[in-house]
Amino acid sequence: MHFPVTEGIVRRRVTGEVKAVDGIDFTVARGETMGLVGESGCGKTTTGRCILRLEKPTEGEIIYDGENIAAMDAAEMKKFRQKIQVIFQDPYSSLNPRMKIGEIIAEPMYVHGIEPDKKKREARVRELLSECGLNPNFADRYPHEMSGGQRQRVGIARALAMNPEFIVCDEPVSALDVSIQAQVVNLLEDLREKFGLTYLFIAHDLSVVRHLCQRVAVMYLGRIVEMADSDSLFDSPLHPYTRALLAAVPVPDPAVEQGRDFRPVQGEVPSPMNPPSGCVFHPRCPMAVEKCKQQRPEPREIRPGHIVACDEVR
Repeated sequence: MHFPVTEGIVRRRVTGEVKAVDGIDFTVARGETMGLVGESGCGKTTTGRCILRLEKPTEGEIIYDGENIAAMDAAEMKKFRQKIQVIFQDPYSSLNPRMKIGEIIAEPMYVHGIEPDKKKREARVRELLSECGLNPNFADRYPHEMSGGQRQRVGIARALAMNPEFIVCDEPVSALDVSIQAQVVNLLEDLREKFGLTYLFIAHDLSVVRHLCQRVAVMYLGRIVEMADSDSLFDSPLHPYTRALLAAVPVPDPAVEQGRDFRPVQGEVPSPMNPPSGCVFHPRCPMAVEKCKQQRPEPREIRPGHIVACDEVR
């Protein structure tokens, strides 16, 4: 997904492009939770938006159950959106402040004709609120009358209203208090098991990702640099960027934290308008050699199911 950069007011011209997502390839299996991690601006949210077709990809294919989402027209997408939903990052801006909670959850059911009868829609709304750990009477409240955690549960209930198979969770707990985060993460896990859901879980918090996800992909500057099952990636990371990312996670024990040797990654993240040649991480990589500056490393399987885009890893 490349976004054009333009200048001028009357005559606009393209002066460059932001390579937000630059040739990534991964598979999510039915019933699993796939984690997508990386620092801000690396392309995680854009990847999710492309899957949802909120952005039309510049190139490539997005295959869902044998169908190419990237090539669908508006009519096909309307049918398809019943299968795939999203939980947004910000529970404050993702709900319409002028609508009651019951109306917010019922609206997608009405638009897609899932439940034409108003009484049955209202009953379904109350059932969904209960499933998400909220009092069914909250259907008569407005968003401003609820806390952040309660609003995010409403967002989850709205996603479930379509009876989806696949949900993109775009940092669904990052805007919440830590105590509430645990409750929402456990709720997502319970719902996945109960309804047979599949998640793409986009996050910054690596401890949440390890708790919730079966497999994890690490992104850097629009590309996936490492992908493996959760235990393998967290216990023995191979790519130097993944190692740096995990080393930056603070340890709860002050004595251990004070005694450990932590060396932060040097330099700044390059601009996605002008990414480095060869390996995108080479300007900041402690393992970089001359070859890394010229040749883009292809993802390869180092161990069973453990894929790394680095030629220096053996």
